[in-house]
Amino acid sequence: MAGGMPIQTGQIAGSYLTGRALIFPLSLVISLFFLWGFSYGLLDVLNKHFQTVLGITKLESTGLQVMYFGGGYLLFSPIAAESLKRRGYKFTILMGLCLYSLGAISFWPTAHFTTYEKRKAAFGGFCVCTLVIACGLATLETAANSYAVVIGNPASASARLQFCQAWNGVASFIGPLIAAKYFFSGENANSLTNVQFVYLAVACAGAAVAVLFLVVKMPEVSDEDLSEDPATAADSLATDEFSRGVGAGPLYKQYNMIFAFIAQFCYVGAQVTIASFFINYATENASYSSTQASNFLSYALIAFTVGRFVATALATIFQSDFLLIIYAALAIGLNTYLCIGHGTPAVAVLITIFFFEAPMYPTIFAMGTANLGRHTRRGAGILVMGVSGGAIFPPIQGAIADSAGIRISYIVPLCGFVYVLGYVVTHWLRNGRHVLCVKEVVAVMADTPRKSVDQSVERLEDVSLQKE
Repeated sequence: MAGGMPIQTGQIAGSYLTGRALIFPLSLVISLFFLWGFSYGLLDVLNKHFQTVLGITKLESTGLQVMYFGGGYLLFSPIAAESLKRRGYKFTILMGLCLYSLGAISFWPTAHFTTYEKRKAAFGGFCVCTLVIACGLATLETAANSYAVVIGNPASASARLQFCQAWNGVASFIGPLIAAKYFFSGENANSLTNVQFVYLAVACAGAAVAVLFLVVKMPEVSDEDLSEDPATAADSLATDEFSRGVGAGPLYKQYNMIFAFIAQFCYVGAQVTIASFFINYATENASYSSTQASNFLSYALIAFTVGRFVATALATIFQSDFLLIIYAALAIGLNTYLCIGHGTPAVAVLITIFFFEAPMYPTIFAMGTANLGRHTRRGAGILVMGVSGGAIFPPIQGAIADSAGIRISYIVPLCGFVYVLGYVVTHWLRNGRHVLCVKEVVAVMADTPRKSVDQSVERLEDVSLQKE
């Protein structure tokens, strides 16, 4: 660890972890990404399964997404952020794992006592269980995303978060594969029995990871480190002109964070609607069975996972905002075809769009939380609140799908991608228009003694003015 105390102290002071010191804490964080990726993969399949078993409409089935993204992420993320600021990363992660396991184990009695006569009430019970799971996941995302960004070199924050988020994708395609076998096959096609066992396993996995975090030591990052870190100061000069200085001014004046929150809201809304109605699109717009469509969803999530790993490699070469411009533009083109295409080619495009969605969430998160300094933890909570877009977009698309058809309804995610493109283009234009990744300034500043930070910052500003 450069410029700080030994890793055994469990504290990061004055700089960031590098090299081998990063492996263990990032491995812990990756286990959290894996957990919520698996849960998210199951959620999209349950959406269709409940339509079949409980006899609910497409619009009603989006109640799961409303609870998951609206109730959990929108309402609980500020609480998680406050816990993160006051109690630190380890306590917040343990709190999230407890809520996650509690919500998962609650699926057992809800599914066990469900009858067809009480199917509407049962669906309400599943929504409540989903809400508790989402509160846990919102807590984990607030802590884990922020931790992955601040634990290492700011220059590689986007690539590092891309890599961690990629394991989220690995878990997310396992969920639909399990669902295709246990939810939609044979006698289980009209039963909730196996839902109990799947979520019991999810609860056990959450409890096991909680025990792991309880017994190990995690390097912590204090607000003072975030406010004073010279590497972060350099990063603000090198990559962000929305707000000069590290966390300067009140939180409500961190305009880059606010615009990033809206972009996150629109992106997640687009992603969730595309995935939530994937099976409906494949069965109604191209004559596939639910089992085949669920398998195709797994293939799409594999493409999503591959996209994350590819984006991780590209983020070490290209500037993250420039890279996202290309991805967002391609996503818009593909999404436009979804609104007019049909048959197997349209399903192929639907699978392909997952690849280009892949880097959006971690890249927007890293861009939005850069240079927040003492506001980093609360800013992370606000960016995670952007996930609540997944609660707003699906009901709108569900209503359009019920009235005008599933194909036309895909205009909803198209609107989300358009805003994302607008945000990243503006960010790129206002922050140097770099194509290749900016690393040199941060590397120099990371080795600069703290007492000379002000002089180094002044020199960087002089160089910037000369270039202009």
